[in-house]
Amino acid sequence: MITYDQLLRDVEKPVRYTGGELNSIIKNHDDMKASFAFCFPDVYEIGMSHLGMKILYHILNLRDDTVCERVFTPWVDLEEKMREHNLLLTSLETKKPVKEFDVIGFTLQYEMSFTNVLNMLDLSDIQIFSSERKEKDPLICAGGPCAMNPEPMADFIDFFMIGEGEEVINEVMDVIILAKEKNNSRKQTLLSLSKLIGVYVPSLYNITYNEDGTIKEGVTDSIEKRIIKNFDQVVYPDKFIVPYMNIVHDRVMVELFRGCSRGCRFCQAGYIYRPVREKTPKTLIKQSKSLLDSSGYEELSLSSLSTSDYSQFEELINGLLELTDGQQVSLSLPSLRIDNFTIELLKKASAIRKSGLTFAPEAGTQRLRDVINKNITENDIFTSSELAIKNGWTNIKLYFMLGLPTENMDDVKGIADLVFEILRIYKESTYKSKKGLTLTVSTAFFVPKAFTPFQWEPQDNIELMKEKFTYLNNVIGQSRKVKYNWHDPDVSSIEGVIARGDRKLSQVIYEAYKNGCKFDSWGQFFNYDKWIEAFKTCGINPDLYNLRKREDDEILPWDFIDIGVNKKHLLKEKYKAYEVKTTENCMEACTYCGIQKYQEGICLEHNQN
Repeated sequence: MITYDQLLRDVEKPVRYTGGELNSIIKNHDDMKASFAFCFPDVYEIGMSHLGMKILYHILNLRDDTVCERVFTPWVDLEEKMREHNLLLTSLETKKPVKEFDVIGFTLQYEMSFTNVLNMLDLSDIQIFSSERKEKDPLICAGGPCAMNPEPMADFIDFFMIGEGEEVINEVMDVIILAKEKNNSRKQTLLSLSKLIGVYVPSLYNITYNEDGTIKEGVTDSIEKRIIKNFDQVVYPDKFIVPYMNIVHDRVMVELFRGCSRGCRFCQAGYIYRPVREKTPKTLIKQSKSLLDSSGYEELSLSSLSTSDYSQFEELINGLLELTDGQQVSLSLPSLRIDNFTIELLKKASAIRKSGLTFAPEAGTQRLRDVINKNITENDIFTSSELAIKNGWTNIKLYFMLGLPTENMDDVKGIADLVFEILRIYKESTYKSKKGLTLTVSTAFFVPKAFTPFQWEPQDNIELMKEKFTYLNNVIGQSRKVKYNWHDPDVSSIEGVIARGDRKLSQVIYEAYKNGCKFDSWGQFFNYDKWIEAFKTCGINPDLYNLRKREDDEILPWDFIDIGVNKKHLLKEKYKAYEVKTTENCMEACTYCGIQKYQEGICLEHNQN
C-alpha cells in the first residue's frame, strides 16, 4: 500500500504537507484528555499567514490536557492522489487522521471557502451533514467573522463559537473533557456546550419561513458574542511556527488593538470587533522581541484595522525602532489612514521602508465617501499623496469599492478623476524618480454584510458591475502609469448571496460541492455556472438574497446573535447614509451604539471622562 509520504514526490510544493517546522508542537496523544484539529479551509501558505490560527494553536497547546494540531486543504494534485489511493486527510504535526480527533474546528474567514470545509470533511471520511454523524464521530465546530451569520453552514457544523476565540476556547475544551469523562452522549455534550455564553448549536432550533421565502420564526434564543476583557493581558504566542516555504504573510505580526472607532457603514469588521481595545507599547515591544528572537524573521508587521489610529503610536514606533535598529529587521506599517498620514508619520515610515504605500479612499466622490461615513476629504487624499511623492515614494496603491449604496456613474467617474489628479501632482512635483510613479488601483464590488448599516441594502447585479469596471478599465486602465485590478463580478455575486443567506443555503452549498465546486476563491477554479446549477436544483432564487432590499422590520437570519451594537443604531446609520450625513469617530464622542454595555476599552475611557 502506498504511503502518504510517497505521494509527496509527485505533487506541487510538497513542503506544504511535511510539517516539522521550527516551533511546531508535538504531543503524545495518549497523554492527553482531548485533541483538537484546527482546520483552515485553504492551502498551507494562506492558512499559515492567519494570526487567529497562531493564537488559538498556542492557547490550546498551553494546556496540559489538550493537544492541538493543524490541518490545511490539500491542493488539487494531492487530493486526486489521496482519493485514488483511499488515503484520509491527516494532521500536519503527527499525521494523525483528522477523524480520530475529538474536535475539528474550522475558521470561517471568507464565504467562498465554504465548499472547502465540506471537501475537508469528506476527505476525512466524516459525514458532511451533522444530522448523519454517529456517536463516536468528532464534534465539528466553527468560528471566525463569517460565523457571525452561521446559518448557511448550520446543517454541517455541530456548534459555532461566536466572537473572540481566545475568550471561549478553554471553556469549550473543559466541557468536552468533562463530557468524555462522564461518557456523555453526543446530544448531551452539545446541550452542555449550548449553555456557554457565545456558543450556538444549530440543531437545537427549527426555522420556519413565509411563502415569500423570508423567515417567519428564527432562532428563539439570543447568542451573545464573546469579547476579551483585558486585551493588554490576553495570551499571545511568544513563538511563531516558521514555515520551510514562503507564505503570504511571511513575518512576525503583533496585534496593536482590536476593533475600530471609525464606523465605516460598509465594514463588518469595524462593527463585529467593537469596542476598541489596545495593548500598551510596553506589551507590544516585549511581544515583538520574543517573536523575533524565537523565529529569526527579518520583518515585523503591526496588525490592526487602522494602524495609525493607535493612540500611543509615536511611543510604540520609537521603541520598536530601537529594537529593530542594527538587527536588519524591517518594520512595516499596513492599514494607514489618509486623514492622519502626517509628516511625522512619514518620517517614521521613511526610517522603516520605502516599498510602497497603500491608501483606501473607497469612493471616488466626496458625496459617496460621506454616504459610507469614510470621513476623509479630497484634500486629505491629495495632501497625503503629495506628501508621499515629495518624500520619495514611487509606488502608491489605492483601493476603491464599486456598487456602494446610492452610487451612480458620476461616482465611478470620480475614481478616474482622483487617479488623474494624483498623476498630475506627481508630474508637477519637483521630485522625479528614475522609475517614475506607479499607481496600482484596485476595485472590489460592494457586498452587503451582516451587522452593518448596509445589511438591508441590495447588491448590484452582475451586468451593472461589469459596466462599472469596464468603464474604469477603458479610462484609467489605458494609462501606462496605472495598473488597474478588479474583482470578479461573478464571485462577488455568489459571495453576496451566501453572506446574507439563511439555513436553506446549506443545501445549495452542498449541491455546489457535489457539482465540483471547491477553492472558489481561486480564479482558476471558481465556476459560476455550477453554482447557478446548484440553486436551480434546490429551487432557490439567488436574487432573493443579494439583489433584494430588506425591510427594516424583516427577521434577518442572524438577528439572534448579539454583537453588542444594537439594530436601532444600525438603522439610524442607514438613514444618515441616505441623508449624506456623517457620524463622528468613537474616539471623539460616544455614538451610543450599544457596545458600551461591555464596559471595556474605549467605552470605559469615555465613562471615566
